[in-house]
Amino acid sequence: MKLLIIEDDPVLLDELAARFKEWNIIASGVTDFNDVMSDFIKIDPELVIVDITLPKFDGFYWCRMIRNVSSVPIIFLSSRDHPADMVMSMQMGADDYVQKPFNFEVLNAKVQALLRRTYEYQHTEINVLKFREAVVDFKKLTVTLNDSIIELTKNESHILSILAQHRGETVSRTEIIEALWDDSKFISDNTLTVNVNRLRKKLESIGLSHAIVTKTGIGYILEE
Repeated sequence: MKLLIIEDDPVLLDELAARFKEWNIIASGVTDFNDVMSDFIKIDPELVIVDITLPKFDGFYWCRMIRNVSSVPIIFLSSRDHPADMVMSMQMGADDYVQKPFNFEVLNAKVQALLRRTYEYQHTEINVLKFREAVVDFKKLTVTLNDSIIELTKNESHILSILAQHRGETVSRTEIIEALWDDSKFISDNTLTVNVNRLRKKLESIGLSHAIVTKTGIGYILEE
């Protein structure tokens, strides 16, 4: 398993690489912060950890560049604690956000959970969903409506799959969090909200308005 760490602190990078090696994960750093995408393409990682504050361009920029070409899981790792940073990271397409200083066991738990749900989780119930006039392809991570198509992140795809498997029923926030992140005690409740809102906006952008309805204090329902 290969992991790319976009972090300009060499001490932290070496420490993370050594710790992840214990879990048979090869963690590589960036060689040129002016051209991070070259390292990304060369390493072809299964997961990316990126800091926000970096030389030349910040982590948000590189997250956006990666999302233009790949749906690989991305975790932000940053000493910045403003809620807007976490919201921005999710809007850029990240899957999780870890604040420095952090406990390695917590970070590793998040990495392992992301790897499991990305590369081991299978949509055994449905691979293709017909929703209203749209077609959702859970393997390609796309939603198509007429000539419009949107691409989903792994998190967005899983959320839509969970709601689709309980169509017509309200799915609790806790149930979704536990299905996506394995252990809800490591997850901010706002993380799910950001992911659902991002998915909702994508669906609305191709004409699927009010597809995901919030049941206040309970959860969400996929509305036909």
